Amino acid sequence: PQYEADELRLFADIVEKGFVYRGRKPVYWSIPARTALAEAEVEYHDHVSQSIYVKFPVIGRPGVSLLIWTTTPWTLPANLAVAYNSTFNYSLVRVGEESFIVSSLLLDTIAAKCGWEGFQIERTLDAELLSGIEYQHPFIHRTGRLHAGDTFVENTTGTGFVHIAPGHGLEDYHLGLQHNLPVYSPVDDDGRFAMTTDLPEDRQMPRDLLGKLILEVKGRSEANEAVLDLLTSKQMLVHREDYVHSYPHCWRSKTPVIFRAMDQWFLRIDHDRLRDRALEAIDGVRWIPEWGRGRIEGAVKTRPDWCISRQRTWGVPIPAFYDSNARPILDARIVRRTADLVEQHGSNVWFERSVEELWRDVKPDDWDGPEPAGKSVDTLDVWIDSGSSSRSVLMRRPELRHASPGAPAAGAPDAGPAPLPWQADVYIEGSDQHRGWFQSSLLLSLAGNGAPPFRTVLTHGFMVDADREKISKSRQTRGGYEKPQTAEAYVKRYGADVVRLWVASQDYRNDIVVSEERIGKVGETYRLLRNTLRYQLSNLFDFDPARNHVPDESLTGLDRWILDEFATLESAVLDAYNACEFHVVYQKLSQFAAVQLSSIHHDLVKDRLYTDAAGSPRRRSTQTTLYRLAGGLCQMLAPILAFTADEAWEFLPGRSVDSVHLLHWLPHRISRPEEERRVWDELFRLRAAALPSLEEARQTKRIGKALDAKLILSAPETALAAARENREALRELLNVSQLEINSAPGGTNPEPRFEVRHADGHKCARCWHWETDVGSHNAHPTLCGRCVQAIGI
Repeated sequence: PQYEADELRLFADIVEKGFVYRGRKPVYWSIPARTALAEAEVEYHDHVSQSIYVKFPVIGRPGVSLLIWTTTPWTLPANLAVAYNSTFNYSLVRVGEESFIVSSLLLDTIAAKCGWEGFQIERTLDAELLSGIEYQHPFIHRTGRLHAGDTFVENTTGTGFVHIAPGHGLEDYHLGLQHNLPVYSPVDDDGRFAMTTDLPEDRQMPRDLLGKLILEVKGRSEANEAVLDLLTSKQMLVHREDYVHSYPHCWRSKTPVIFRAMDQWFLRIDHDRLRDRALEAIDGVRWIPEWGRGRIEGAVKTRPDWCISRQRTWGVPIPAFYDSNARPILDARIVRRTADLVEQHGSNVWFERSVEELWRDVKPDDWDGPEPAGKSVDTLDVWIDSGSSSRSVLMRRPELRHASPGAPAAGAPDAGPAPLPWQADVYIEGSDQHRGWFQSSLLLSLAGNGAPPFRTVLTHGFMVDADREKISKSRQTRGGYEKPQTAEAYVKRYGADVVRLWVASQDYRNDIVVSEERIGKVGETYRLLRNTLRYQLSNLFDFDPARNHVPDESLTGLDRWILDEFATLESAVLDAYNACEFHVVYQKLSQFAAVQLSSIHHDLVKDRLYTDAAGSPRRRSTQTTLYRLAGGLCQMLAPILAFTADEAWEFLPGRSVDSVHLLHWLPHRISRPEEERRVWDELFRLRAAALPSLEEARQTKRIGKALDAKLILSAPETALAAARENREALRELLNVSQLEINSAPGGTNPEPRFEVRHADGHKCARCWHWETDVGSHNAHPTLCGRCVQAIGI
């Protein structure tokens, strides 16, 4: 009730500002739902229509007819005029004993379809002559005239003439207004032909047509067939064929809609520059993906006035009354008092109470208008319901307000001027909502609140099945369709975080195929990320950040390298989050975990972590690094792996807060001089060059593991500076027991050469390195000197 009340208060504001009016004009009408529809409630599907060419006899010219083309034969009883294009050339064509007026450019196509053989062009007609023509309706006792309709009469299909039924089309309606034609719509709420009071009874349709249903049942429209039979009997039907085209359908019933004129409530789109203000606001909003901007601009530019009333038995009422002459009474003060009533009792109070009871409760104290004789039973469009969330949710809930207007999040991109306290950071919905919720929210908020409700709008595709069909509830009604498993089923099987990670891995800007195989593959990535954190945390069991932390400048070169790489990753991940490119976050994190961490750093530092003395500087350096890596990974993964990141955070020593989700993410960047980066780039280049030689030695059984090897590096002295100065770091990068560096003549090949031999000495039982001093320590004859020192401390 509170939501409904605030919706009505927003509605009162736009009523007060003059946006709302009651008018009679064609609207989308769903016959099965028996209600008007908004543009956003209409979807377009291919449809087979009855395409017909019909004679409209010219008065005063026996044997001469206009030839019109239509794909909606049922609208012919409502015809009141014919439109032509004043810029076209028209021809009077002789076919046997008859003559037809058609567009000169379309003549050959028309002749082929209608089977006109041996036709003759009698003369060319100009626009001035056409404007004076009067015609006889093909089967009703009334006449009509021709009017210019240059904005919509085209030369691509048809005959160059468009039959005008002001009660059944917006272009027809506007042309009818220009020429004072009745808004005649002889169709009732059930979608059947009916008499109206708009025309004298003797100028309306034959009684044989009354009650005929327009809605197609098993591909057949009773009304269409009746009109076609009548045209045939009166010899007015020239040609008939099936025509496949995109046609509006009701989003719920999936049936073709009709245009039907009736009294409805509308919101003026061009009042108070609303359309222009909407287009200006669109430019100030961040659209993700960017193409969303063009889509909503196009929708706003072309949309007609918004039909906001619905003929439903549920919904938020339009709090209007009618006087004794059936004139509407809609007043902002009445709407606001109704809102107070609805907040106490719910929206049904409007329908349950009598006119007298309602008027007693909502009548303004200073009311000097007419007394009501009846009340509206129309409800507000559901897009008013959802589009009012700026008032009913954002403004209503104090916890959603910006605590410090204008203070952007760390690293957030510039999204224009400072937000108003109630504006949402992001609206998220599917790619069909530029005509729906995004647009209704924008228009209502601008009209009622004076500003757009959002700063960023994110659009996602749909979940689709293996046939790339949208997964939706409505498809279940079509038969032979079983909805796939819900998210709950996947969560039970894989765990919530794997499902989260799968969603994050997909480029949501496109439709997403749901399959067990894809989720299973992401499950492997999840295990990689989880094991990465487990490795890091398991090596921090004896690490106290307060006592054992090593400053950046004292870290080993390998640790400084991985932290620099990690800082680059963190920056890229932050940028991806800010761009809402979660699949990029997934790609970068999984690749970093697999390559830089698992294949290089984690693999190489095992030796120092497991075999160095517990408190050695090298081991503490790596523990400091792992501590920072684990903490940083928890923060980067927290938005995606909500449970896993928080679970890992609980095991992080010296954590500052109980949950990772309470942290303010502040990226940390290590400072590495350019010379250091250059040296380590060279070391990694040498490593990459040496790995094929080590692999070949393993394949030929000269060594078992890399630690069994002695690697001899030969290169011109000028290329050995980095290797000589960082011999131990390079040996560790190569993960060999011994490294020998020799100077070689430059010659024509300055590239380094590698020779792999089996390492000298014996294998240490503790660290598995081959060393020449194994056996020289009486107390520990199977250990190398480094290990003897480690276990002695």
